[in-house]
Amino acid sequence: MGVLSSLKRSSIVHLMLAITFFTSGLIINFFQCILYFGLRPFSKYFYRKINYYLCYSFYSELVCMAEWWSGSDVIFYIDKKEFDKYYGHEHAYLLMNHSYEVDWLLGWVTCDRLGVLGNCKAYAKKSIQYIPTLGWAWKFAESIFLERNWNKDKDVIGSQIKELIEYPDPIWLLLYAEGTRVTPKKLEASQKFAKEKSLPILKYHLTPRTKGFISSIPYMKGKTMAIYNIQMAFKESDSVKPTMTNLLLGKKIEGHMYMKRIPLEEVPEGDEAAAEWLHKLYQEKDKMAESFHKTGDFFATSGVPKTDTFKLKRRHYSLINTLLWGVIVLVPMLYYLIQLFSSGSTVYCTIGVGIILLFYLLMYKTIQMSEISNSSSYGAADIKKIK
Repeated sequence: MGVLSSLKRSSIVHLMLAITFFTSGLIINFFQCILYFGLRPFSKYFYRKINYYLCYSFYSELVCMAEWWSGSDVIFYIDKKEFDKYYGHEHAYLLMNHSYEVDWLLGWVTCDRLGVLGNCKAYAKKSIQYIPTLGWAWKFAESIFLERNWNKDKDVIGSQIKELIEYPDPIWLLLYAEGTRVTPKKLEASQKFAKEKSLPILKYHLTPRTKGFISSIPYMKGKTMAIYNIQMAFKESDSVKPTMTNLLLGKKIEGHMYMKRIPLEEVPEGDEAAAEWLHKLYQEKDKMAESFHKTGDFFATSGVPKTDTFKLKRRHYSLINTLLWGVIVLVPMLYYLIQLFSSGSTVYCTIGVGIILLFYLLMYKTIQMSEISNSSSYGAADIKKIK
């Protein structure tokens, strides 16, 4: 056990993980690009079917890090009858709180266990689509990229959702209605805005941005799609905090995820009514967060009915996929690096060092992007765009 723990803390092992992840990502991006321009114009159906497995292959490497490398897990709070009937069998529009560095990754763990990981979509900032590997993968996967310019974004949302609901297999579309992760500074700015606009003042969430939500719903109604209200939490008493760094170091975390299926018909017609409905939903989410924060239980003081609690088994596909990519990438990569360093040439050695530094930089930047302190702003410039 001591040897395994040392390996999980080893910078060399972390470097090999980074090399595998980013190199495999570029290979997958290459094939996605060929299919996007060579197959999609003729058959969206077959393009999406094939791209599902390409996306799965890439995303599941991060799922493997969470599940198999760190041993992390999720406890689910879901009505079991509804879970068996609907979850993983229909298109879903996810409304999830955004309070932690790794809430999205444990969301991916959930998607993997339900067999929908390759069809995970999200609303994201337009700039992300230009980031190699993950950003490019999202672009080819037809995620919804927004500029936060409403005149442009409303048309993008409508056209993209029309595309997504045509998918042959269930998709899960994630909206972080808060727009960014919660920090004390952002929460203070959000509460000030809510007070000025006579909106509900939340203690644990930022005031949700309603425009993206109310412009999306009309395109979904009448389709085989439902809203999934998701509340993710981690116990503050846990010794290991939910960060990407801790996962990379092989430290186990345990998430608690409440999920409730809401039929689209429950969202009222009209922009104002739909916006009010979303604000009320976030008031309920805030009560659940407060209950969990104070008691370690979503239901103790929130007034939300208690539901079934269970875990889902890990699937071996993410582990097998990651091991295969490790062989495909690391064997030739290490061979050429050894050749460069053993050549005796200053130029070749410099190239070898440069390659290693590049992968370290990519790994560092990726972890940095996930950190709450580096998430997007929520201040005076952003406040005007909330509603």
